[in-house]
Amino acid sequence: GAGAAPPSDAVVLFNGKDMTGWVKQNGEASGCVAVRGEMACKTGAGDAYTTAKWRGAQIHLEYFIPAMTEQKGQLKGNSGIYLQGLTELQVLDGYQNPTYATGVVGAVYNQYPPLVNASRRPEQWQSYDIVYHAPKCNERGQEVEPGWVTVLLNGVLVQDRSILRFRKGMCEAGPQMLQAHSGFPGA
Repeated sequence: GAGAAPPSDAVVLFNGKDMTGWVKQNGEASGCVAVRGEMACKTGAGDAYTTAKWRGAQIHLEYFIPAMTEQKGQLKGNSGIYLQGLTELQVLDGYQNPTYATGVVGAVYNQYPPLVNASRRPEQWQSYDIVYHAPKCNERGQEVEPGWVTVLLNGVLVQDRSILRFRKGMCEAGPQMLQAHSGFPGA
């Protein structure tokens, strides 16, 4: 990866040695593997869920997208990080790769486009820094105050306290999920 050591009070979700703490949605072992300190997820690996669950969180994520010169749009490195397993922050090759505004890297998928395209060229490490506040809920699981997210992509502000669409499940702790997009049209 590209970054420095995590803060002393951070919960490290990937230890760089194996896939401890990561599973498929059904609880089976993740289809991703640890290789040279990196989590590698090839096509067909399936989504990877943390066994740890939270509501709000501050998250640092680093990712690397191959060039994929034969692809374009949503087929170039499409993935995402799902807050509580529900709300997607888009991961995609956003360098000279036009697509729809709420589907580009830095978007809260299908809700908000990024404020700016801060994407680097493919085959360079990129990073997300995410501050996520889950909605405040009453005892019946109804939203009382909306949740929101602030996101920096490669150190550039791309979401500024964006209010999130309420989804069932946001009142309970949930996993962080990394999407394993198939990379094939229609899949």
